[in-house]
Amino acid sequence: MAIPNVRIPSRQLYIDGEWRESVKKNRIPIINPATEEIIGDIPAATEEDVDIAVEAARRALAGDEWGSTTGAQRAKYLRAIAAKILERKSELATLESLDCGKTLFEAAWDMDDIAACFEYYADLAEALDSKRKTPVDLHMDSFKTYVLREPLGVVGLITPWNYPLLMATWKVAPALAAGCAAILKPSELASITCLELGEICREVGLPPGALNILTGLGPEAGAPLVSHPHVDKIAFTGSATTGVKIMTAAAQLVKPVTLELGGKSPIVVFDDIDNLDLAVEWTLFGCFANAGQVCSATSRLIIQESIASEYLERLLLWIKNIKISDPLEEDCKLGPIVSSGQYEKVLKFISKAKDEGATILCGGERPQHMKKGYYVQPTIITDVNTSMEIWKEEVFGPVLCVKTFKTEEEAIELANDTKYGLASAIMSKDLERCERFTKAFQTGIIWFNCSQPTFMQLPWGGRKRSGFGRDLGEWGLEKYLNIKQVTQYTSDEPWAFYKSPSKV
Repeated sequence: MAIPNVRIPSRQLYIDGEWRESVKKNRIPIINPATEEIIGDIPAATEEDVDIAVEAARRALAGDEWGSTTGAQRAKYLRAIAAKILERKSELATLESLDCGKTLFEAAWDMDDIAACFEYYADLAEALDSKRKTPVDLHMDSFKTYVLREPLGVVGLITPWNYPLLMATWKVAPALAAGCAAILKPSELASITCLELGEICREVGLPPGALNILTGLGPEAGAPLVSHPHVDKIAFTGSATTGVKIMTAAAQLVKPVTLELGGKSPIVVFDDIDNLDLAVEWTLFGCFANAGQVCSATSRLIIQESIASEYLERLLLWIKNIKISDPLEEDCKLGPIVSSGQYEKVLKFISKAKDEGATILCGGERPQHMKKGYYVQPTIITDVNTSMEIWKEEVFGPVLCVKTFKTEEEAIELANDTKYGLASAIMSKDLERCERFTKAFQTGIIWFNCSQPTFMQLPWGGRKRSGFGRDLGEWGLEKYLNIKQVTQYTSDEPWAFYKSPSKV
């Protein structure tokens, strides 16, 4: 893909179908993680802006232009957004790369997925028309009933920085498909492409207030959104720590939430694998794609003892071929960490592992040829025990820790030895064994002989401290719908529970 000469747009908040300056007029600098340079800024929304956006969303729901749309009408908007995403694919991918350090290849890949996600939910929006009012046969002559599916209302969508526009789309597309009015609050560390989504919505004529986009800091913009009495639901993807705060605040209003939080996912490798290199590549992809900044990263390699030495040798050979460079360079496969704070956090995890007695088999520091930027080498850590921080806590960087096992029972125990429950992977040619692990894994996502492939038709979410609720698939749409039961008494006969005064 050719790299366009891209200018960083200077945007305001997107509220009620137009660009509006934040009430306090504050801005947050955008720092390119590959160069550590300030390349622009974004508006910093506060509680006052949240109030304005919520009112805009409520007006949209109450008005005919959005509130009375059919699923087929909403589908047209979603398909128009998808077309605009593809039309601007090269530009948006470059902006994403400059903003969060994602390799240009991965950013372009994301743009294709984003367009496809809007198309997918356009199809579901159309299908919703025939399901909106579903009769239920009670096998009784005196009653008629049906179930009504309606938009849940005004929804707050709080999304992370690791897949800025993709994670936003996972929530925006189904929320709009359902007919909700949405307020998107992306991470302040990567908001450029989410603001561009506002411009795309304006260009395609999405009714004012259907989607509002507020950039800003969590305490100043996210917290007021969560606690706002006229926001009917919060959908959040991010850290477990922030998820707990959101759940606590929402509980004060008995407000529904869905949470997709962190992970410390295992990849279990058995000695019966036929193709060692295939398994090695999936192991690398599962942990080092997007510089390891993936909630579902399979960052705990649990490998059968009999092949551990050979497997690690192959891993080291493959790692030497990973190109680490400016993420805009061709064939770059590992870019920088998103920010200085996250960079320091990753290095601190590695240092702590070493202090606790683990061995840094490779990596663990800045690549020597990268003098600027928040780069961390692909890192493999061995001699790990289950009490170490590196085994228990999510790093969110290119760091793989390794333990060996002898028996299947031991592998299952190690795999489930985590407070998280997002994803698991198993590499084995024995499909009966894979099925046993499917039952044993305490996670919401399971991969056989691969790691990290993600398809919008399938549910995405976890268990334990990885949260609850699901994005994607039909499940991603259902969480933005309110279900009503409607019952009609059709008989002329009295109910006859009480004695009628007319018959006394």
